[in-house]
Amino acid sequence: MQTKTIVFESFTWTDISKPNLEGLRDFDFHMPIDKNYLLDITQSGHLPKVEMKPNYTFFILRGFTNTNKTSKNDIKSFSAKIAIIITANSIFTIHREAFDFLEQCDKPYEHPKALLYHIFTLVLQAYLPPIESLESKIDEMEGLIFLEKNMTLSHKSLYFNKSKARIIKKLLQFHQNLIRHYVEREESYQTHYIDIQDQILSLILKSDEVIEDATALLNTYMSFSAQKSNDIMKLLTVFSAFFLPLTFIVGVYGMNFENMPELAWKYGYFVILGLMVIVALGIYLWFKKKKII
Repeated sequence: MQTKTIVFESFTWTDISKPNLEGLRDFDFHMPIDKNYLLDITQSGHLPKVEMKPNYTFFILRGFTNTNKTSKNDIKSFSAKIAIIITANSIFTIHREAFDFLEQCDKPYEHPKALLYHIFTLVLQAYLPPIESLESKIDEMEGLIFLEKNMTLSHKSLYFNKSKARIIKKLLQFHQNLIRHYVEREESYQTHYIDIQDQILSLILKSDEVIEDATALLNTYMSFSAQKSNDIMKLLTVFSAFFLPLTFIVGVYGMNFENMPELAWKYGYFVILGLMVIVALGIYLWFKKKKII
């Protein structure tokens, strides 16, 4: 377990990385911390939440960490947990994964709630690049369908991107509920948190747009694929319509019966060939009249 402490004018900030349960139990938080919260910190998979106690407030946030190295589509694959304990004169951030945005918290904050607000902002801003990346990928897939002759759209890739956008939206909604619950009981910095709520709403709308575009794209691709299959079936039907009557004629005169007068005709072979040409031409003209071909 690694710790780093920064002393500001009116409070201290302690950042704890790679925590373990024994180390947290022995760590001096300057007050007793509920053991269930310590378990929550060390266990994976917890969703964003806030618990307000008389002497401190406990948060769990989830920061985006996915680097496209996994094919899984669950919350733990795309994000990592950040636990925050805030008091009147101190703030503790506890996380297992490294977050670059925590290195940006180097301003002269006047109060721990100001630092908390900044962390909230940075956590949410980390979700913007993946959403924009998903938008770009959906646009590329749309171009493959409408602009490219060879539709090589990957169903797996489209499903993965849609699932990723849906999970990001769920995480944003959890953070939205967390902020709303905290602001209802916290009077200071309310205007700042209203800005955060607007930021969350904007990100949710963007993720909704990605989900809707992916769904529409999938439906469009399925329609194009069905149309392509229909065209193939239409072509096979046309060929069958041409060759079935011709095959019937060939089959009739291919039977080995002695009493078949046409077999003795001098020009019987040419007559049958002419009949087959007439039948094929008649079928072709009928298809043209019905605008089938």
